[in-house]
Amino acid sequence: MSIVIRKAGAESFERLEQLWLSLHAHHQTVMPGYAYHPDERSWEIRLACYHEWIVSEGLFVVLAERDGETIGYAFVHVKDGPDDTWVTGNRMAEVETLSVAPEERGRGVGTLLLDAVDAELETLGIGDLFIGTLAANSGAQELYERRGLRPVLVHLARMSASPPA
Repeated sequence: MSIVIRKAGAESFERLEQLWLSLHAHHQTVMPGYAYHPDERSWEIRLACYHEWIVSEGLFVVLAERDGETIGYAFVHVKDGPDDTWVTGNRMAEVETLSVAPEERGRGVGTLLLDAVDAELETLGIGDLFIGTLAANSGAQELYERRGLRPVLVHLARMSASPPA
């Protein structure tokens, strides 16, 4: 029952839908009070992003599998740098999605995925990594901070479809 971590590409996208939808549901649980897309529309939009990003040089997907079943993934988008504010390298990476199956959360799968992301970034010569998370998702924030990431931006939003706070 060991976990296998492997790199993948666009051929893996069909395997990601349920994991994306579980993350989408998790977002709604940890941060209620906003208007969220229905599952089908949310996946349609995210899948379109994945197809757009997959053509980027250095982009990669890391899968966590147990007994042939995908139980988590990290989708990493490599972007040209340097950043306009902070001193960074000429390429930077952003984890666009990190999703772990609900029944696997808290068992180290996210850590294994991030270990694989860090290893791949090292081979690409990329030291700068960005990861976003919902403001209310303290569990994800704690995981990232344990790995040496620090909060650097706070995004504020006013979305017309959501009731005012």
